[in-house]
Amino acid sequence: MREDRRQFYIDFGLSGLTKMVDAGWAPGTPLLDVVAAVADWGGGAYAPTLIEDALRVLESDLASKEVDILWCAASRRAYRPDFFGVEGREWLRQVVDVCAGRIRQDDSSFAVTPAGPAPAAAFMDEVLGEVETLADALRSVEGHPHQPVPDVVRTLERTVTHVDPDLGFRLLLRVLKAYRITIDASRLARYQDLGERLGYDECVVEDGGIDVRSDTAD
Repeated sequence: MREDRRQFYIDFGLSGLTKMVDAGWAPGTPLLDVVAAVADWGGGAYAPTLIEDALRVLESDLASKEVDILWCAASRRAYRPDFFGVEGREWLRQVVDVCAGRIRQDDSSFAVTPAGPAPAAAFMDEVLGEVETLADALRSVEGHPHQPVPDVVRTLERTVTHVDPDLGFRLLLRVLKAYRITIDASRLARYQDLGERLGYDECVVEDGGIDVRSDTAD
């Protein structure tokens, strides 16, 4: 199911969906309509990346509360599953259903199968190190005066180690962007290199804008 990610010049998968919700979702618009629109990008090319991320989370031991934490932190609490009475894992099952429907528009024989082991497992220590070195800055999200989200650091770490380092890295980037957490140019260069090795287009790491300072390395 895994697509060639270099064809996507913007963020993709669950992280790309959280970007769209943070940027443009309005209360009153059914969120599954947003999921359907994202799944349809590129003539349906984004649907496999979205369903793969959702399945990999569902196949992990992340609890619904942890899924909610990831969703809220990456979208700056633009949409809170608990507020709408949908727990995190059920929400992801709905995402899978929408994406499967889109894929079947082009392939009527498509069947949902397990995502399986994460192809980026070899990057686990590297991505985990990036989360850990930014732990203090990420905790500002936990204590944010207007859009606080608890246990962000621990949940990102568990995403990297128990779900997929690739998804964990993309969600880390989304949290940095959503909460305008500043990094320096040397860290951004590391992220760009890591994105290249993970198979991203060169634009994906900075999609949505990262606050960068040009002083000494952090």
